Amino acid sequence: MARIANLSSSNQRSDKQRGPLPTLGEIVERLTRVGETEHWITSCYLKLEPRDRTRRKYQIKLKNRIKERMAWLEDRGISRNEREAIAADLERVRAHLEDPSNLPAGRGVAIFACGPMDLFEAIPLPVVLRSRLAVDRSPLVRELAALDNEFGLVYCTVYDRASARFFRLSAFGIEELPGLPVPEATRPARFHGARAQKGPGVTVQGVGEHNFHQRMREEKDKHHAAVAQRLFDLTRQGATRGVVVASTGGSANSVVTHLHPYVRDALLGTANLHPKTASAPEVIDAVLEVRRQSEREWERAHVADLLEGLGTGWGVNGIEETLRCLARGQVRTLLVDAAAHDSGVRCGESGRLTIVADGCAGEGDAQAVPDVIDEAIEDALRQGSHVDVVEDPDTRGKIDGLAALLRFVGH
Repeated sequence: MARIANLSSSNQRSDKQRGPLPTLGEIVERLTRVGETEHWITSCYLKLEPRDRTRRKYQIKLKNRIKERMAWLEDRGISRNEREAIAADLERVRAHLEDPSNLPAGRGVAIFACGPMDLFEAIPLPVVLRSRLAVDRSPLVRELAALDNEFGLVYCTVYDRASARFFRLSAFGIEELPGLPVPEATRPARFHGARAQKGPGVTVQGVGEHNFHQRMREEKDKHHAAVAQRLFDLTRQGATRGVVVASTGGSANSVVTHLHPYVRDALLGTANLHPKTASAPEVIDAVLEVRRQSEREWERAHVADLLEGLGTGWGVNGIEETLRCLARGQVRTLLVDAAAHDSGVRCGESGRLTIVADGCAGEGDAQAVPDVIDEAIEDALRQGSHVDVVEDPDTRGKIDGLAALLRFVGH
């Protein structure tokens, strides 16, 4: 994976810090090597959608989660010294995010902190599944590891009549690719040749004017076809998650009609950007907004599959039933109500999650977990399952906390 401009705000790195950026894979590998430790490690995944940034709502949510986690640790009987060390790490996370210059251009961030290990890693991300705050003996890196494949590569072109820029977005950054050469434009003179013939109540366009406008249309069509061809060539270079076409004044559809069927199938949508002034952060934001709209369509498709699967045995709905399928490795796609929260336990010997008070009989001691929904997401990622956190209110209302599409039907 190439080292490219990441999603951080441009002023986050000083001149002394500039140099090759680590790839997402390198960061995941470094955090994975940490493994299980004797220290408590804070893992924070935070959504930074536009609605979360309004009046800094993300800060309020983070503060509430910090209070909840500290209360949970105290209830578990964690020693005072350990709680103070954890509180210091949580404060470092909070203080980092309070500074607007530390906010990434993307719509999410992952932060890992542990004072005794001299660990503090803030990783800008294009998206996160759900805001989560965990305190454990190891960093929760599975969402990071899965993000590269889940987000994939998205190509975006920003064009007008005379130019076209191309961008490649991955889970960890944006790279501007070579653009198209400026086409040779029709000379600025209006036209020459026969003059317009005028008569009572009628105007007939002259031959020169007709030819001029015909050349203009041909030049535009050739340019749009060249943009479409470049997108086709780019998408053939590797696995492509999507394509976004952007222009000004609602004219982005001009290129869409020229797209190869393969590229059109990958089209996420169109955006309004000007090729001469669009900055990398503006392209990122436009692409993520288009992608968010596409995700709503994916959510509706997954829930439609769920409703069909409930009748055939290939789908389950409800927290406890989904947790049982997750423990058996049956879950292909985990569907999560974005607003769902529930306490639960993990069985000490089997590792199974449950919300039933006495649900661990014969499976070891019940170990309380602060949020069984967050734990289920981590278990699903560990199994290589796809996780879809459903945001649309109408769609997620059909999910009873957790639901799943299954790999196989249990007996």
